[in-house]
Amino acid sequence: MEIVAIVNPLSGAGATAGVAEARVALLASRLVAANRTGTVHLTERPLHAGEMAKAAVAAGAQMVIAWGGDGTINEVGTALAGTGVVLGIIPAGSGNGFASDLGIPFVPDAAIDVALNGRPRSVDAGELEGRLFFNIAGIGFDAVVAEQFNLRSVGRRGMGPYVQIGVRELFRYRAAHYRIRLDGETFTTNALLIAFANGREYGNKIRLAPHAVLDDGKLEAMIVEDRTPLSRLWAGRHLALGTADKAGRILMRSIESAVIETDGEMLYHLDGEIGRARGSIAVRIRPGVLMVKVPS
Repeated sequence: MEIVAIVNPLSGAGATAGVAEARVALLASRLVAANRTGTVHLTERPLHAGEMAKAAVAAGAQMVIAWGGDGTINEVGTALAGTGVVLGIIPAGSGNGFASDLGIPFVPDAAIDVALNGRPRSVDAGELEGRLFFNIAGIGFDAVVAEQFNLRSVGRRGMGPYVQIGVRELFRYRAAHYRIRLDGETFTTNALLIAFANGREYGNKIRLAPHAVLDDGKLEAMIVEDRTPLSRLWAGRHLALGTADKAGRILMRSIESAVIETDGEMLYHLDGEIGRARGSIAVRIRPGVLMVKVPS
């Protein structure tokens, strides 16, 4: 088996009836036209993409194509990490930050071209609480925004609702007190957001870490100190401008490992997927664990 394609029929702000059949038909026709052998599968439930990707690796697939949003890409990428099996990406989510950083086009036909004919590139992954992320992980404010966004039904997502949720939470989110270790540096702070970036942007050009590089063996850690709601809103403009590194009261470090501690529970996200931990969270870089097709 040369290629296994995994399609999430629900990914994307505008996913509607018939989209699943259209995605499967397009992939199947492109595989035939390229004289490549493979199968196309639809996800049916949460975590199904990761299960099918693991099965594809076990069956000897050379490449797994994931058609979906950041969560689907994370599931499939996690299953492929460390195996040498190449990931092809057809971005169809609300953000698509990882695909954007890789230069993968958002038009499906063009993205399929890259998956079939592009060059393989080795990229890093971050690991938080034993779970991998390939783009950005966050603790605190952005995890709350991601959790609220994920509760929205399909068809009610996209950039507009994301901004609405973000602005609302800027005025009601309550920061926590953290004990933080970044490599050998230790300090405490009241933080609005603690982020670890392997890639540069959340998606939609909302750039958190303009200096992040996907294959440099480092994570860009960003500790955003808490501030008043109006100051939070004013500082948020830097995300749209791509100048988050120039905002005040932000500590930035290129790191290989970190430990975050607080009293009580911490909400976190990995590429937009939500998790919870109590007391302590460990983070580290996993260099070069994933092969991804990118434009030649």
